[in-house]
Amino acid sequence: MYHCDRILRSSTMETLLTLNPIKPQIYLPNYPNSRITSHRRLHPPISCKLTSQSPKDKTQNKVVVPDAAPSLSEENGNPPPAAVDSRRKKTGGVFLKRLTKRVLAFLANLPLALAEMFTVAGLMALGTAIDQGEVPEYYFQKYPEDNPILGFFTWRWILTLGFDHMFSSPVFLGTLILLGASLMACTYTTQIPMVKVARRWSFLHSANTIRKLEFAESLPKASIQDLGVVLSGVGYEVFMKGPSLYAFKGMAGRFAPIGVHLALLLIMSGGTLSATGSFRGSVTVPQGLNFVMGDVLGPNGFLSTPTEAFNTEVHVNRFSMDYYDSGEVSQFHTDLSLFDIDGKEVMRKTISVNDPLRYEGVTIYQTDWSISALQILKDDEGPFNLAVAPLTVNGDKKLYGSFLPIGNTGSPNVKGISMLLRDLQSVVLYDSEGKFAGVRRPNSKLPIEIDGTKIEIVDAIGSSGLDMKTDPGVPIVYAGFGALMLTTCISYLSHTQVWALQDGTTVVVGGKTNRAKIEFPEEMNRVLDRVPEIQESSDVICG
Repeated sequence: MYHCDRILRSSTMETLLTLNPIKPQIYLPNYPNSRITSHRRLHPPISCKLTSQSPKDKTQNKVVVPDAAPSLSEENGNPPPAAVDSRRKKTGGVFLKRLTKRVLAFLANLPLALAEMFTVAGLMALGTAIDQGEVPEYYFQKYPEDNPILGFFTWRWILTLGFDHMFSSPVFLGTLILLGASLMACTYTTQIPMVKVARRWSFLHSANTIRKLEFAESLPKASIQDLGVVLSGVGYEVFMKGPSLYAFKGMAGRFAPIGVHLALLLIMSGGTLSATGSFRGSVTVPQGLNFVMGDVLGPNGFLSTPTEAFNTEVHVNRFSMDYYDSGEVSQFHTDLSLFDIDGKEVMRKTISVNDPLRYEGVTIYQTDWSISALQILKDDEGPFNLAVAPLTVNGDKKLYGSFLPIGNTGSPNVKGISMLLRDLQSVVLYDSEGKFAGVRRPNSKLPIEIDGTKIEIVDAIGSSGLDMKTDPGVPIVYAGFGALMLTTCISYLSHTQVWALQDGTTVVVGGKTNRAKIEFPEEMNRVLDRVPEIQESSDVICG
């Protein structure tokens, strides 16, 4: 490094530019042999420093000739296009990174996640209160505009927002997706970094640092090796290096919150798939008739896709009922046969309430029953099937009726025998005047004569009420709930860390835990009580 000094002279002095690595010099022209060396500068001094990258760099004066002439943009002082593109990419990357951080911070906000959870719960409760899947006329009558609920809630809200199919409505699915995004953002920004921090550990080499932990104790006349053996015996992972010790247990408790979030995501994914990719349908089939699955099942969402099982034919072989001693219906059963497209029976099962039939993803439930016909003999002729219709009565009990015309059936005032029945056990008969005539059980083979007509009740033919569905999300939901229960239990495990340092004959022990703050000192005291004390050996001199 050289100092370049510019010296102003009087009328008898000349301006000289000298390069001296040590100090400036002043030359007087009238005294050529004189040389005055000075450590002070004349005023006004102006200095500059020439600094190279390296003291030994000898290429600083090298002239480099480019292979090509500079572009017009470079001559005008503008950067080349490549540099502009690189700068734009860099600026765009920084902006995208900042935007991602802001979005993640917004989604991981705890008040927002709680609001989303309460919104989902409220929509589910509303979907339970509002009858789902009904025709629009049903909502016109139940939620009229002239008598709105709470002063504003009418059928327009239900049909506009899709609350008649709540669990596949855009409002419900959108809220569910937002809640899932919040769970993933919380996992990425909070839970995963916490696990990474928990997995990082190091030995503590200062006794004062250990004494500042949540729990700290000193063991005089103890060995750190003995402490490590005791800690290992109670489930700790122990690491030792020289006089230092580190031990931990319960690391699974740190991973459990991530598992809880993943389990919740599984449950919501399975529920969404059920709402948008399933088929549902219901049918009432008289005994002896059949139907095709695909004719009953209807899509429930935009992801619903039919399978080969939809071509299966279902035949109702027999419908029967069980009764209590009081005569009330206790259970009802349906004997079903399934036939493939070639007419081959592929499955047969008698189903009942809470005992469905499952075949290639399709589930058939026994949900209801009815009476479709009465089979009778009239004057020893027949049998004849009389249609049975449900009658409206007060209360929830079912009542069915049938009518057998007698006499001149072409008359406008047709008279006949009326029959009433509540189940398949018995039939109550009335004459043409409406007077009670008697009671007969089906297949009792006991005829009864009414208004000159002999009638025998051969059978009461029941109808089976079946609900059918395909739900591809059920296994995912079950897996999610199983994982949720498991990870919730694991999350209660405490992640405990222990440090120790051998300080002479004293072992300084300290530790901390994320849970069980009260039990942790008690556990550590029990552990330390098991550490053996070193006995000092003494020489005994016998004289």
